[in-house]
Amino acid sequence: MTLQPQRTIDELKELRALTGNADGEQRVAWTATWQKGRDWLRAKLDQLPVEVVTDEAGNVWATLRGESEKEMLIGGHMDSVPNGGWLDGCLNVVAGLEVLRRIASEGKPPVTVRLVDWADEEGARFGRSLFGSSAASGTMNPDDLRNLVDKEGIKLTDALAKYNVNLDTAKQSSKQLKNAKAYLELHIEQGPVLESMKLPLGVVLGTFGVERHAIRFVGQSAHAGSTPMNQRRDAFGAAAKLGLEIREIAKRNGGVCTVGRVETKPGIVTAVVGQCDITLDQRHLDAAALATMLQEAKDASERFAAEENVTVSWSRLWQIHPIPFNPELIEMCDAAIMETCGTVHRLPSGPLHDAAEVARAGVPTIMLFVQSLRGLSHAKEEDTKEEHLALCVQALDKLASKTMPWILAR
Repeated sequence: MTLQPQRTIDELKELRALTGNADGEQRVAWTATWQKGRDWLRAKLDQLPVEVVTDEAGNVWATLRGESEKEMLIGGHMDSVPNGGWLDGCLNVVAGLEVLRRIASEGKPPVTVRLVDWADEEGARFGRSLFGSSAASGTMNPDDLRNLVDKEGIKLTDALAKYNVNLDTAKQSSKQLKNAKAYLELHIEQGPVLESMKLPLGVVLGTFGVERHAIRFVGQSAHAGSTPMNQRRDAFGAAAKLGLEIREIAKRNGGVCTVGRVETKPGIVTAVVGQCDITLDQRHLDAAALATMLQEAKDASERFAAEENVTVSWSRLWQIHPIPFNPELIEMCDAAIMETCGTVHRLPSGPLHDAAEVARAGVPTIMLFVQSLRGLSHAKEEDTKEEHLALCVQALDKLASKTMPWILAR
């Protein structure tokens, strides 16, 4: 059997028809529609000589036994955000399925090949991304998740129980990575870089480190009509200045900074803002540059607080260090893409992916990106040219062929 990239495209459309509607994809993890998508995948896997198991964290593994117990993993996730796109996550799995078919058709492979569908990459229902992969990597702290509820008030622990997943045993899934020697993940870019360069495919150097903070400015609420401008202690004034400055900080340091939420109190049109809470998200592939961006933002916040005669305080919400991918796999991925389409670009990933957790577990990891039209993702308008989808399946297959002998030689 030769590789059939068109079959991947057709199967993605088949999945979209099964689990989507006019608003987009609806495969939110720990829901019936997500399970419908997984059942669809299982039916495809049943046609192959693979063993299929679901681990303690709800991750689904399809294993094609090879001459060696050393394993090459190909992964992705079948879950989506509400009203999501038709490619985010599931492209990884469905393309991996086609590569698995091709390898299986040629007999027993030199290494064991495993396709994994990670559980709840998106975190769309309970706000906790990378559930299954962080359980397997061992970075999950169950106590941080124990009291999470969805918008209906349903607890995560109760939702997990319906799928035979127990928060306190989920990390036992780490044994699935025991023999893993390489992890490959294909993903849509979810951004505009490749399209702006008119390139179909790119090599991912690693995932950004993230610093995420809540920042509170406190001044004095006062009447909007009777308080002179030079006597105000306007908390929003300081926050607004910082909101503009973080964009310059990002440009200077080659990263990205975002103020995603602003809340003012008392929050009425006739009152000077006495308290302003904002969130700041900063990302960079280089740890030193990320630290510089954070310090520059803190310094700026103090300066603007002084200018507006208010106070400022910071509280860290989340932090993750930059995660570079394996240098040798980067070179092999570069070669696979060059062989596929004759041109390539190397770029970091701003969004986090399951690949980041696998890399954190010490497994040599690589990702490749395929162009996203208009840079859109997490929206029903998400799309990629079909000819580029075909190319990414071919590139993933070439990468897999290069990786197996590399694993044996290690």
